[in-house]
Amino acid sequence: MLSFLKKYSPSHIGSGKNIRLFKNSFFEQMSYVHPVLPLLVWIPISSYFFIHELRLGRLTLSQSVGLALFGLGVWTIAEYLLHRFIFHYKPKTEFGKKTFFLLHGIHHADPEDARRLLMPPVAAIVIASILYGLFILFLGHIAIKPFFTGFLIGYLIYDYVHFSVHFIAPKSEVMKKLKQNHMLHHYATPDLRYGVSNTFWDHVFGTRPPEHTQKQRGLNT
Repeated sequence: MLSFLKKYSPSHIGSGKNIRLFKNSFFEQMSYVHPVLPLLVWIPISSYFFIHELRLGRLTLSQSVGLALFGLGVWTIAEYLLHRFIFHYKPKTEFGKKTFFLLHGIHHADPEDARRLLMPPVAAIVIASILYGLFILFLGHIAIKPFFTGFLIGYLIYDYVHFSVHFIAPKSEVMKKLKQNHMLHHYATPDLRYGVSNTFWDHVFGTRPPEHTQKQRGLNT
């Protein structure tokens, strides 16, 4: 465990251009994320959400599992919509440009900086809180908890798939295809291929060119 923590600490996995975001050293360090940190933050929270309603007896196990699976499915489209319309939003003001550079632009400016491949917990908590507030309007105070468990699991899958396709050589065919898809997003078509953990919604919304178009453009790698 200690060797893993040392190997994947920010000081060891920093690569690429190493763009500095903040003059203040504390804030700069806060923009780095150790690969273990999202698990330490979100596994206890998602576990609490799932167990809470079961202990109160207001939902059965099958109902809770069904809502969690629903939340996992909703995450897949949330991932697509957030990446396409929020992370890739093009603001007009200088303040907006700086804000969205901090949110996602830094990753496109320096995609090889492994210290910033995972979402910083502060930003993730803010986004999660906003989405939790929106979902509770539709689901209510009981169903929201197991639903959000699945949603958070989907987020963790996304975060670690994103880390893997940038930093770890894939062995399975699924991961090889996801890596190829995301590298094309970075280096060939930044306005296409918004899915990271899956490509389903890119197919649905027409933001993933067909194979023959990729070959014509020389994008097949």
